[in-house]
Amino acid sequence: MSLNSSMNFDRPIVIDTGVLISAAIRPQSVPALALELALRHYDICESITTWKELQQVLMRPKFDRYTESSQRQSFLNGLFAHLRMVDVVEQVRECSDPKDDPFLSLAWTVNAELILASDPHLTQMHPWRGIPILPPSAFLAGVSPLRRPV
Repeated sequence: MSLNSSMNFDRPIVIDTGVLISAAIRPQSVPALALELALRHYDICESITTWKELQQVLMRPKFDRYTESSQRQSFLNGLFAHLRMVDVVEQVRECSDPKDDPFLSLAWTVNAELILASDPHLTQMHPWRGIPILPPSAFLAGVSPLRRPV
């Protein structure tokens, strides 16, 4: 796994673990549709920290009842092929749940156009430092606030 340090993203987006988990275990869900849209129109960015969290959580046995572990691993492999891995340059500590700070740190590092999140600790921060934080349904509906000035 090599990290992309050039950070020349046309439309960087950060997606929280909850959205990606839902997309993986429920392929016809709103989060899955939002991921599909993001894959077509944005550069999905991950850091080592956010990627490891996704891998660890998605492979938990509790998700076996939704989909086999081999299918979840295939989801991870397919997603990884379309990600931009990024070294986070500044650690942010502003979320009420510290476990969500890595998503903010990543978004700040890549100057994200938006954060796609289902976690209420993140969505209640909308907008954060001028970066919209949208749940999948709002993202799909196009309820995206104007991009902040650069």
